[in-house]
Amino acid sequence: MLFGNSRDELRRGWLQAWQRARAGSLLTALETQLVTLIREHPEYHDWLERGETALNTEFSPAGGQSNPFLHLSMHLALREHVATDRPTGIAHIHRTLATKTDAHSAEHAMMEALGKALWESQRAGRAPDERRYLEDLERLATSSSARKGR
Repeated sequence: MLFGNSRDELRRGWLQAWQRARAGSLLTALETQLVTLIREHPEYHDWLERGETALNTEFSPAGGQSNPFLHLSMHLALREHVATDRPTGIAHIHRTLATKTDAHSAEHAMMEALGKALWESQRAGRAPDERRYLEDLERLATSSSARKGR
């Protein structure tokens, strides 16, 4: 587990990494990764600086609210997938998408497939289907390449 088993523990890990970075403290390797992601998303800095208030905030997509903790965590997961090339082929797909824009934007494009894989997994009560996840990403890369060639 990243920081623990609960939503609050996960959120607290993000908050503490950000607080430690802002205080100039020495960061662990994981905290460095988290802070790098946070710095790439200045739109979330206000939330992370709210401390305990951010722990209890319910982010409602219906209300037009993006959950910064979920968004940042999905980036972290995608970076791990790409770094380990699991599922096999995801690193190539990421490179393909990144050639169109940049690595960070490629992750944003890939998030829908990751979200779908996680949602289906949670709904079915099983591990994510890596094959289906990779197929969705391959379709994304193929459609992106086709658009780029126009």
